[in-house]
Amino acid sequence: MVDSERSPSPSRVRCRQIADADLDPVAHLLTRGFGARRSLAFWRCALASLKGRSTPADMPRYGYLLENDGVPVGVILLIFSATPGGGALRANVSSWYVEPAFRSYAALLVSQALKRRDVTYTNISPAHHTWPILEAQGYQRFSNGVFVAVPALHRGRHGRVLSADTVPDAPFESFERELLVDHGEYGCISFWCATADRAHPFVFRPRLVNGVIPCAQLIYCRELADVVTFAGAIARRLARRGLSFAIIDANGPIAGLTGRYFADRMPKYFRGPMRPRAARRGVREREPR
Repeated sequence: MVDSERSPSPSRVRCRQIADADLDPVAHLLTRGFGARRSLAFWRCALASLKGRSTPADMPRYGYLLENDGVPVGVILLIFSATPGGGALRANVSSWYVEPAFRSYAALLVSQALKRRDVTYTNISPAHHTWPILEAQGYQRFSNGVFVAVPALHRGRHGRVLSADTVPDAPFESFERELLVDHGEYGCISFWCATADRAHPFVFRPRLVNGVIPCAQLIYCRELADVVTFAGAIARRLARRGLSFAIIDANGPIAGLTGRYFADRMPKYFRGPMRPRAARRGVREREPR
């Protein structure tokens, strides 16, 4: 047990990458930090998912931990990825926690985690009270709010809906088929809307707003304009899951879609050389859920 009445000795505190042997202690630490919101089983499953995924060369697989006398007292999970073709590096700052007695060392943990200047870091689900902290750390918003759309009000039948594992008979990007399949394995709703000219990928995450209202959150598409074009087809696919509403990251109302924009709701942040686009988050940046 940490003695909160005494300051830990700096010589006993260090920051390093999380290793496979740390996974169970880290799961217990995160369980203490997040309390009833996340169970020990959840964190074990999340860390197992990180262990099984590919990571760009020389990038941490899990993130960093702060330890005191060999015992983890702080953790920050990072999900690294590279854009298709081995391009720009990205890292989603997924979850972090530091024991109260070691909060004075939190800056050390953060500075180690965010030290790469060639990496674009994102935080896509920050708690409200952390917004000022993120801005102090140099983060900027790339999405200020959400647009709640009702695609069922658009009756157009443009495009054929194909399952995620289908190989479309129209042009498509190979990495996007992999993305659709991977997201489907994570429980998302993944599918193509295909025309003779191109197959357009879509990924939605089922969720409950306020714990009771079922809806689908847009996770990935090529362009937001595609949502407008294929709104009718999207509505039919979501209706099969009993979902009538779609939540879309946005910076204002989306022309051509029926719905309402909510500013300052679920903002998304980034820090680094490349500003992300809303609704372009892939499975490799996905926060464990």
